Amino acid sequence: MIIKKIAIDLGTTYTLVHVPKRGIIINEPSVVAISAIDKRVLAVGEEARDMIGRTPDSIIARRPLKDGVIADYKTTEAMLKYFINKATGGVRLFRPEVMIAVPAGITSTERRAVIDATVNAGAKAAHIIKQPIAAAIGADIPIGSASGHLIVEIGGGTSEIAVISLGGIVANTSVRIGGTRLDLAIQEFIKKKYNLAIGERTAEEIKIKIGSAMFLPKDEKMESEIKGRDMITGLPKTIMVTSDDITEALQNDLQGIINAVKSVLYLTPPELSADVMDKGMVLSGGTSLLRNIDKLLAQATGVAAMLADDPLLCVARGTGVALDNLEAYKVSVLSAK
Repeated sequence: MIIKKIAIDLGTTYTLVHVPKRGIIINEPSVVAISAIDKRVLAVGEEARDMIGRTPDSIIARRPLKDGVIADYKTTEAMLKYFINKATGGVRLFRPEVMIAVPAGITSTERRAVIDATVNAGAKAAHIIKQPIAAAIGADIPIGSASGHLIVEIGGGTSEIAVISLGGIVANTSVRIGGTRLDLAIQEFIKKKYNLAIGERTAEEIKIKIGSAMFLPKDEKMESEIKGRDMITGLPKTIMVTSDDITEALQNDLQGIINAVKSVLYLTPPELSADVMDKGMVLSGGTSLLRNIDKLLAQATGVAAMLADDPLLCVARGTGVALDNLEAYKVSVLSAK
């Protein structure tokens, strides 16, 4: 099968690739392992992620995107080339048309960098779509209607909050708080409270296993064992942490997301505010899977919150739908080359 169109959700923590009529065919970490000696790419995706925190000095495993935007241009280009080649099976008679989902708060310079990196990685043409629009399409929200829809996309690097009507964004904000920031908060909390240094993968695993956006009732509280390095003795150590520990660690950053949602609601015109109150907000993105984050947002804003179906896949799926129906979504697609 010749693949002529590829949609990419280029995330800070994960990159998802969607091909029209085939769905999501790639879901791998946005990590690249590079040789420190000759700058050669050694591994990308899952294989490179396994190297984080475990490499000798001669190998650097890094995430080329930070807070949803390109932090390392050359490495991002190499990563995009890998994913495009993998999606096309390595055989390319035609250069595919590629659409990339980016944060709504991206600058024109950052947008240009994404387009250039995509074209240099092997695309015939590169289109850009804002993540909240893509997430709304992927969550089956009728964005073309003359009605307000509030989408809260909480990803790995950023949280994108937007009110969408008639195919465009009416009010939005983008805060650089996402899954990686929450993982860092857990690392810092464990270090401060238990004098234990843990890696980012351990922090992510504990967040998924027992993390909650709200303190759990006594009979629902959870605990888990984590391993790390004792900050005083320097020796390996195992401790037990509770769900309350993780909830406490996340409070500051979760308040940042709440404040962002409130700021968008404040900027929303009254007619659309009424629509949002009627319909509620839709949550998407991998970090929206954190326990009770929907209840927390609903309680803090007074607007009902519901999780989209397969929240992790919404942006990739929506980007694929927009690419496959470019004419219908041309108002929502930012720029092409």
